Amino acid sequence: MRKNIVAGNWKMNLEYEQGVSLFSEIVNMAKDEVIGAQEVVVCSPAIHLSSIAKLSSGVANVHVGAQNIHQAESGAYTGEISASQVKSVGAEYVILGHSERRAFFKETDALLADKTNAALKHQLNPIFCIGETKEERESGSFFDVIKTQLEAGLFHLSATEFAQVVLAYEPVWAIGTGLTASPEQAQEVHAFIRATVAEKYGEAVADDTSILYGGSCNPSNAESLFSQKDIDGGLIGGASLKSRDFLDIVKVFNTK
Repeated sequence: MRKNIVAGNWKMNLEYEQGVSLFSEIVNMAKDEVIGAQEVVVCSPAIHLSSIAKLSSGVANVHVGAQNIHQAESGAYTGEISASQVKSVGAEYVILGHSERRAFFKETDALLADKTNAALKHQLNPIFCIGETKEERESGSFFDVIKTQLEAGLFHLSATEFAQVVLAYEPVWAIGTGLTASPEQAQEVHAFIRATVAEKYGEAVADDTSILYGGSCNPSNAESLFSQKDIDGGLIGGASLKSRDFLDIVKVFNTK
């Protein structure tokens, strides 16, 4: 049975003490307000990972993830961080293929396939991002774009390996713009993603795959988005930097 997941992506924000303080608030609120079976994942900059992983230890359904890894095991890659290093500090997840990595750092589907392999080798669960730009949405090619990203980035995996992957649909035109795909638009794409996974791996694997929505999700629209059949949670950007907003999004699942 697939999980409901709300993952926060802090991006390149928060100094060390600010991040630890925010995560402490999130953990304490999660304890006090009794979230349900949904999982909470916070993907922080590398400077916070070790400390917040310790704070999450023993806290039910609260997990820590990185925002990126290098594809190599180790070596002369100044400034990079490996899957084994991320795993060694207690992280369980890693975001791969975020639209900002694809756009600003020119990450290709082939590179992301290698990064996925590295993550899985070290028991990190990839949160693998896919989605279309404004131009691809307007041209009507977005289904083809998303299918290609899935096939080239992930479909080399076995069914067992793929079962460790969480998918995140990011309409790139809705990230940091204040725009949001309507619940119906988001559901249409999530259903297409699940059907594409089913074609490759079968209905059982597709039904168990968590697919998150990642385009300007906030407390005011989370309920309408998460009520859709194939939307299993969110990859949250700006709202994850405010503990109250983030927990309000998490708690939407308490009423489902």
